Amino acid sequence: RKMDKILILEDEIGIRSFVSINLKREGYEVIEAGTGAEAIEKLSTEKNISLALLDIMLPDTSGIEICKYIRKEFDNMGVIMLTAKSQEDDKIEGFQSGADDYIVKPFSIKELLMRVQALIRRVKKDSDSKKNNMINTPPFLLDPNKRKLYKNEVEVDLTPTEFSIVKYLMTNDSQSLSRDQILEEVWGSADLYDYKIVDVNIRRIRNKIEDDPSKPKFIQTVWGYGYSFRRDE
Repeated sequence: RKMDKILILEDEIGIRSFVSINLKREGYEVIEAGTGAEAIEKLSTEKNISLALLDIMLPDTSGIEICKYIRKEFDNMGVIMLTAKSQEDDKIEGFQSGADDYIVKPFSIKELLMRVQALIRRVKKDSDSKKNNMINTPPFLLDPNKRKLYKNEVEVDLTPTEFSIVKYLMTNDSQSLSRDQILEEVWGSADLYDYKIVDVNIRRIRNKIEDDPSKPKFIQTVWGYGYSFRRDE
């Protein structure tokens, strides 16, 4: 296997070493950081990092802030948040900052490895989508090659996860897609994740593409089931 690079930003040395050893055993190249400043330094010097595991609680900043930095600087890096907190607010804040996934400590290494593998697979699948044609659904134009979405010729700033959801919905426009289908397509598994991760991302996308997010015209809810993309008739 070609070695994928993973950044671990974790304050607790014991957890960092444990995760690092297990990832290396699976064939990943691991870069370690204990503070936000160290992580930013590693991000600016190391090339082609596929995925970052970010602890939320750090001595000098928050993992949320590092996630925001990654989203601004790196188009196609997967982000999984690690935290001891299981409150809903932290999950939602993590997703809103652009995280792809979220895992609560203490976690089993098997679960972490499954989530890492699923996210790297998706990031690679998105990167390999250069064969895909433009999707022109006025007022939207989706360019899979450049991984960009335009509305009325103005670029919409999407995270990699948001882009994957929009692409899946637009490719299957007018079809009702279940949350399970969206989880399978975008996150690679419907078993590892709960529906909230879909709903939070949809809400974030609506805030970016809808004229009135409280009355969505393009991404419509199929109650008790999932979502559907409607063309602007």
